[in-house]
Amino acid sequence: MEHSYSCRFRFFLACTVLVLCLSTRVARCQLTDDFYDYTCPDVYYIVQQHVFAAMRAEMRMGASLLRLHFHDCFVNGCDGSILLDGTDGEKFAIPNMNSVRGYEVIDAIKEDLERMCPEVVSCADIVALAAGYGVLFSGGPYYDVLLGRRDGLVANQSGADNGLPAPFEPINSIISKFRDVGLDTTDVVVLSGAHTIGRARCALFTNRLATSTSSADSTLDATMAVKLQNLCAGGDGNQSTVLDITSPYVFDNSYYQNLLKQKGLLSSDQGLFSSTDGIANTKALVQTYSANGDKFFWDFGRSMVKMGSISPLTGEAGQIRKNCRIVN
Repeated sequence: MEHSYSCRFRFFLACTVLVLCLSTRVARCQLTDDFYDYTCPDVYYIVQQHVFAAMRAEMRMGASLLRLHFHDCFVNGCDGSILLDGTDGEKFAIPNMNSVRGYEVIDAIKEDLERMCPEVVSCADIVALAAGYGVLFSGGPYYDVLLGRRDGLVANQSGADNGLPAPFEPINSIISKFRDVGLDTTDVVVLSGAHTIGRARCALFTNRLATSTSSADSTLDATMAVKLQNLCAGGDGNQSTVLDITSPYVFDNSYYQNLLKQKGLLSSDQGLFSSTDGIANTKALVQTYSANGDKFFWDFGRSMVKMGSISPLTGEAGQIRKNCRIVN
């Protein structure tokens, strides 16, 4: 299933890992692409089959699994803490509640893996692999998912409330939050490209629509604004629409092409191209990726590897949870 550039990407991946090993944000550089080759070689097949089945039932699930990985890594690092139940859990933080999905897919994968390889594969690694297959089965790039994470013991609800980038924030603020976890401006623009698949609720973009007390966002295409206004009128904010109006369930570079036409759904999307706070670099990157889908795919794989290596628990740290929702 690998794309034709897979061999070249493996070399690029090695360079990325070397940089990550030198970064203070990575606790231990022990993540590899062959971590389970001897202890649970069927892990790839099992995760692949579950993700494929989930996406066949609902194509949107690929986007949901990708978002689950992102929201996990930004809080406590990539440790599976977002999966933990409890009223103080990350899944009940404001950015995640009634928004992040895919928990039942992770549960099903874990159940199968516990039968075949008891207490071997971490929930954090399952989330990372599921996200990779979610991208691939949506038509996106193949990239080698590095493995070897262990699971965290505590959730961090306040960290999710305060640390996750919000769709209403200025681009400068989002860049700052990415920088806090070791990611740069290029990663902001590349990983935002994940919005080429998925949906968003009205509550996340009605700030851009005309109301009785405010006018519509001038950076939003007028025709699109009217359609969104009709969709969201009189509702409770839970109605949703696609993030990419051109090819909503296909992982491609149309997300960036939409931004050039002022058809980005969220403020944080359109702001990458139309921001007035002096982020010239993000605009240039949007233009590059809108014209070159191959470069977007290449850079997306690199940024996903980088994001997936944020502060992993390895060695004897953490544990391998038997049930992803509770600690052992």
